[in-house]
Amino acid sequence: MKKTIRGRDETRITPSSGNVFVDLGFDEAEAEIMTMRVDLMVSLEKHIVAQGWTQAEAAKRLGITQPRVSKLKKGAWQEFSLDMLLTLAARAGLHPELRLAA
Repeated sequence: MKKTIRGRDETRITPSSGNVFVDLGFDEAEAEIMTMRVDLMVSLEKHIVAQGWTQAEAAKRLGITQPRVSKLKKGAWQEFSLDMLLTLAARAGLHPELRLAA
């Protein structure tokens, strides 16, 4: 956060927790789910690009509408549940895995 005080810049840096959603005030459990959703969305978007699919082709292959593909590509994580993203990854030919760490 930058603030100007009497003509000079004063920059304050707050260290990150390592999870942007925790930093935004979400509880740790919800932040982990959100992080998984974002990671899945990024992987799906990269896969769509790597395959050279248009949004219309991706929609057909994933079994969703083209506007949903557009939201996916734009990173509208609020629009997709973790279950739906796992389903889309499987439909795309990806093999998502869940790993637990202590």
